[in-house]
Amino acid sequence: MLIKTATYEGSFVETNKCPAGGLREFAFIGRSNVGKSSLINMLTGRKELAKTSVKPGKTQTINFFLINEQWHLVDLPGYGYARVSRTLRGTWESMISDYLQKREQLQCVFQLIDGGIPPQKIDLEFTNWLGENGIPFAIIFTKTDKRHKGEGDTPGAYSKEMLKTWENLPPMFITSSTKRIGRDEVLDYLDFILRMPTL
Repeated sequence: MLIKTATYEGSFVETNKCPAGGLREFAFIGRSNVGKSSLINMLTGRKELAKTSVKPGKTQTINFFLINEQWHLVDLPGYGYARVSRTLRGTWESMISDYLQKREQLQCVFQLIDGGIPPQKIDLEFTNWLGENGIPFAIIFTKTDKRHKGEGDTPGAYSKEMLKTWENLPPMFITSSTKRIGRDEVLDYLDFILRMPTL
């Protein structure tokens, strides 16, 4: 897939206020500070389309980006640690859950997992939640170039953990925003889904 245009379309806090219409949507979500904004910028080829920050919890709304005038890339708030109040975290969780379970235009959720550290419980819990709710998803391992020697194979370890309860694994992608690894593979998968007929 060649991304020719990528424009910010708006930020929302309620699913029923999100853009109307039949354009397909692909949502990106991960633990706070997983490198989501950097990955989105790499995929779209725009350095500052999604705002990056060293502080967890930067994304606080459902952010829509129109890609090639044909589909929406949706940047969701991160789950897990963020230096905000428990009440605000609860609001985010409700907003994310509502969007993921009710948004008819949603085609696939890309769960981002830090590939530079061992599998985290909170990531596995979110993976299982997606499966339990029947939400189509794929996993993107980020920061795979930052794995330290002796830390092992995070994608392999994560797959092993999943196979304890899953019969089949979702699509998985290895990426690095700094080295532009995995960009073509993720975009090809997006293109594959877009070429499939809608129900």
